[in-house]
Amino acid sequence: MNIHDTQAVSRHRQENTHPEDWEATFRNMALFDLAADMELGFFLSYYRNFAIPSIASTLHSNAEIQERPMKRSYDTAIVIYELIACGLDSERGREMVGLLNRVHRNVPGSKDDFLYVLLTLLVVPIRWTQKHAWRQPTTAELAAAVRFFSELGSRMSMASVPRTYAEAEAFFDAYEAAHVAPSAEGQRLMDTTVQVFQSRLPAPLRPLAKQIISTMLDDDHLTAALGLPNSTRASRAALKTGLAVRNTISRRRPLKKHPHFTPGKAGSSLYPNGYSLDQIGPVNVPHSPAARSNELS
Repeated sequence: MNIHDTQAVSRHRQENTHPEDWEATFRNMALFDLAADMELGFFLSYYRNFAIPSIASTLHSNAEIQERPMKRSYDTAIVIYELIACGLDSERGREMVGLLNRVHRNVPGSKDDFLYVLLTLLVVPIRWTQKHAWRQPTTAELAAAVRFFSELGSRMSMASVPRTYAEAEAFFDAYEAAHVAPSAEGQRLMDTTVQVFQSRLPAPLRPLAKQIISTMLDDDHLTAALGLPNSTRASRAALKTGLAVRNTISRRRPLKKHPHFTPGKAGSSLYPNGYSLDQIGPVNVPHSPAARSNELS
């Protein structure tokens, strides 16, 4: 399969899906065709919350990130990937939605704060793929992603969740313009969480962790609020070159046949042998009986 065939097959399949197959379309985007870039986008979305002083204050007072930074980071990713892989209305999906509702039940914040947190998971990964992925996301993929997070928001009793990607972007940008600012709590959360990223880097690159994150975020106002160093011409060039090489290789390879994530078996130093659903989430939040009885398959 040559470079043009790979792109054409992927784009054609994803563009010609039925609108009511939105969950499968988004699943294929996030777990197969654009999996690596969607993961990077989800990774970057996690940090943006620390740049909002009201959200950072809530997260800091909870102390979960400071006490268990690796667990909070991995569990956040596992929850969203469980929902994508299994479906919102699957048994495992309902457990994860229930966990999200229990975690947020008594959390202070405005409806716009909660909507912003949800939309970071939509807008940030999409923008990353539009700018850096081996191919552009299709119109059908954008619609499917919006529908996925709109449905998730509805299951979390959120009102006024955007129904189009343009509406989501407009809310996201207006919210950040009004609320991104430095805070001591946000910078402490950032400093704590950087350790998790460092642990995943090769040893020679670990001292550059903050610089790498800053370059990937590519937003001076945001990185200043997070207490990160400015990106440099050299770091931007290195990122651009590295992604260009990766994308050239990706375009010449056959499409992925195995998903980026397998429920219950996500490999990490935290869950090296897999996990059951009752292990996921803050230690002080109770799980439902179904989650407690859920065993690894």
